[in-house]
Amino acid sequence: MHYIKTQRSHMIDRSTGIRHRILMFQGFQMIRFALIFLTVLAVACPPAQAQRPAPGCKAPTAVCQASARVFAISSYDPVGSAVLIEPGLLVTNRHVVADNPRAQVFMSDGSQRIADVVPTTYPGDLILLRLEGLVVQQPLTIGTAEIDQQVYAVGADVGRGTIRAYLPGRVVAVPPADKPLARVHHSARSQPGNSGGALFARDGSLVAIIASGGEGRNEAIPIAEIAKLKTQSGPDQALPSARIGLAYRKCSEALDTVRGGNQNMAPSNVEFLYTQCLATGNRQLYDDAGRTLGRQQFLDQALDLFEKSLEQDPNGLNTRLSMAISLHVAQRYEDEIPHLRQLIDALPTDPQVLRLAIQAGKWGGDDILAQKAYALLLEHHPQLKPVAERFMQQPPPPRRGSVAPK
Repeated sequence: MHYIKTQRSHMIDRSTGIRHRILMFQGFQMIRFALIFLTVLAVACPPAQAQRPAPGCKAPTAVCQASARVFAISSYDPVGSAVLIEPGLLVTNRHVVADNPRAQVFMSDGSQRIADVVPTTYPGDLILLRLEGLVVQQPLTIGTAEIDQQVYAVGADVGRGTIRAYLPGRVVAVPPADKPLARVHHSARSQPGNSGGALFARDGSLVAIIASGGEGRNEAIPIAEIAKLKTQSGPDQALPSARIGLAYRKCSEALDTVRGGNQNMAPSNVEFLYTQCLATGNRQLYDDAGRTLGRQQFLDQALDLFEKSLEQDPNGLNTRLSMAISLHVAQRYEDEIPHLRQLIDALPTDPQVLRLAIQAGKWGGDDILAQKAYALLLEHHPQLKPVAERFMQQPPPPRRGSVAPK
């Protein structure tokens, strides 16, 4: 095992990414219809009724009952989730629909309905869907996320082809008062297909809309943001909404193209990716683009995107770790150290954080940080003692591209 991990191709992506392209979703019959057929179908079908609660739900009764408000949908992303917040009105993530004007909504009885996307200029990752006749009997209770609160993620389960209430977790951070686009950070289990789903408190109250996550560090948008979303949505927002949605599409497609290829990016492609992802205003796309550009050694652009993401939400640990990695690769150890101090307090058992802190501490002149990280490494990962001890006693000079020591 090598304590120093080199080369950009080995940089660890700490996020599952914002888009999960699932080509087959068993149980939800992912059929793409022509636009005219979608419109005819929506008119011809009887009023939609809300689906039953998540089958086999093992969460508290209140959460299981509230899960009837969560639907599987398909739009720009083949699989996503949406939450019914009032009769005929659902909310989902903007990245699930991008610039599509409609979304397919799946009922628990196997039927499908077509919802219209409500144009919006809301700057966060939320958008409304309108589907007349969609109702539930269970009243909606709105709550507020609080530190250490037990929460449950409910969304579309790709593997099972049903709506599912996942194992619970805890709220670990809530948005600072001066950061309107910051998110609720939680540890409740979540997986691809859950984007746009619900984060419920134990009493069944809806506290947030699931957005993204990775490595057990997941994010959701506070439910209070829906009030802002409503005021910034409607037909008069159609043109600016289309521009924002197109940026989502272009950014996501550019990311897919880079991920699917093995060649270095041309400067024009770097500028296109950077510009389009920045135009979305979505911090998770900032992170995805930053990681992609970082692997390609376009570190200035990557660091700028991570900085803008942290400006929106300073609690984003995945973002901060990506920032630290990029600064490490750039050999900017003194700039990296403040991020590592925060990370080591939040993630004291994470081996990559500890390795980065040992290296940056030694190379950046913060021996206290290095000693703290070394002590934690010995406590939580004693098998790494020999190589870590050698590094502490006689650190080699840094090498260009050094990143995650192993």
